[in-house]
Amino acid sequence: MDLLRTRSVDHELLDAERLDPGELALNLREMALLNRLPGGIGDSLRAVERLLGDRADASVLDVGTGSGDFVRALRRRRQVMAIASDLRPEVLQVAARNLANTSSVRLVQADARALPFEDGGVDVAHASLLLHHLDPEDAVLALREMRRVARLGVVINDLRRGVLAFAATSLAVLSLSRGSWTRHDGIVSARRAYTLRELDQLAEEAGLSLAWRTPHFWPRVTSVYR
Repeated sequence: MDLLRTRSVDHELLDAERLDPGELALNLREMALLNRLPGGIGDSLRAVERLLGDRADASVLDVGTGSGDFVRALRRRRQVMAIASDLRPEVLQVAARNLANTSSVRLVQADARALPFEDGGVDVAHASLLLHHLDPEDAVLALREMRRVARLGVVINDLRRGVLAFAATSLAVLSLSRGSWTRHDGIVSARRAYTLRELDQLAEEAGLSLAWRTPHFWPRVTSVYR
């Protein structure tokens, strides 16, 4: 498909200057549902644990936390200090409600391109479905910042651009969601996603090297960089 040869520059509704609270809440609920599909949160958790090993008193930063569903799943699985960060205060409000009964979680409003943490301030930095929102220059800045603050490594879980991945993503989004934002953004995000080669090039520019990756045939792929 010609429209997938190059990355789309169309923007998602979630990136608008102003966000409707009702549409946002529905979008984040539906994204949490989609995150439970193969290639989603489960792969992120396994990748983070791969980096942490048996380390006690570990800390994990979730960049672009959305509804906070990854952080909640992580805290149910492992005793870590989790930091849920997002650029948008409206999104953090939703995450705060969802994580209200989850202990050892800190919420921080932060720009992925300029994280307010010291060098090596956390063990692992994780981002799910964030990088495709960023154009290449900003993506490199975000990856560089995640590398700076993470002692052990960086986990990126995102869509990959390709014909089969586009078809699978579109089918899942249109079948499992009813919100107009989710349905619109799901299609656009599949076109805005980076190919794995493009992602690795961005990571290399940020000073990261690929250490491990989930199978390439899923529409979403989780990559561990160090």
